[in-house]
Amino acid sequence: MDSHPDLAPPYRVSLGDPGALAAAVPRLLGFRPRESVVLISLTGPSGAQVGLTVRADIPPPEHAADVAGELGRRVRTDRPAAVVLLVISEDLPGGLPDDGGSGGGADLPHRPLVHELTVALHRHRIPVREALLVRDGRWWSYDCPADCCRPAHGTPLPVGTSPFEAASVAAGVTVADSREALAARIAPVDGPARSSMAAAARRIAAESSARALAVGLDVVAEESWAAVLAGLAHCRAGTALSDAALARILWGLRDTAVRDRALRLALADDDAAVDSLWTECTRRAPRRYVPAPATLLAVGAWLRGDGAMAGVALERALAADRRYRLARLLGQALAACLPPSELRLLIAGGAIADDDAPAR
Repeated sequence: MDSHPDLAPPYRVSLGDPGALAAAVPRLLGFRPRESVVLISLTGPSGAQVGLTVRADIPPPEHAADVAGELGRRVRTDRPAAVVLLVISEDLPGGLPDDGGSGGGADLPHRPLVHELTVALHRHRIPVREALLVRDGRWWSYDCPADCCRPAHGTPLPVGTSPFEAASVAAGVTVADSREALAARIAPVDGPARSSMAAAARRIAAESSARALAVGLDVVAEESWAAVLAGLAHCRAGTALSDAALARILWGLRDTAVRDRALRLALADDDAAVDSLWTECTRRAPRRYVPAPATLLAVGAWLRGDGAMAGVALERALAADRRYRLARLLGQALAACLPPSELRLLIAGGAIADDDAPAR
């Protein structure tokens, strides 16, 4: 399951019609969902402001109630005035059935799933403002009795740049073609690049260990922090990091003190360069060094409202080390749909630091 926080102020915008909201789903999630069920929280004084968005794959019928319950628990954390429910599905052989002229959306597919979701939300006293099917550039309402909602008809999704799209671009949210495309952005390098990076990491580890014995851990920690700042300068300038320079950063992030200083970089305005640095580190790092930069990448993604990228980065961190505590803590926070504003306060107050890395 994926969660996506609302865009941080001043980029919150209200969407007035169901089609515009359906068209905005890729921006809300950060990728174009396929065979998905999506809940969009509506908040604000009038209940018309877009809030938290949660998504899951369309489940088999026997698991519909469980998935509905989990999605309901997640969206509840945003305290919505209502939700919009969307089923996004192209997997309908032969297309939508013609309802024979009966009118309305009675024969739309996935209605049992919509029912389970409605029941789950009702338990939390959350009304469903709209329940929509989105398919092939069109949308249908499960509750609409009008002729345009007949399965054979539907309403085209709006085209052009909406106010929400403009706001999300300004907030730095990009849209991938799929969740797999997001994961590909931080997929590990292979071939000669992988071998070269592994050799550099071994060499820097030996040099740094020897230097720590000679001058002490505190000195090496400061040198490691200087390596992080140097790497950040390269990313600002758009220049490539050498294997040795990147290996020094990866080695430094094993130290809790260095990693936690790096964590606070997510609070800076220079988030594009920081994101670029952690992306490059995650891509090129040997497996044992992946958890720290991948978790730092996830933190930055969540703070800027990119929940999909945050989830993908955390999966990469935990695939490398299931015991990496900071990634597990952040994963729990994201599962609980912790608002980016609260995560920012935790980082600023030092409350999110822990003792994953080797003792100093």
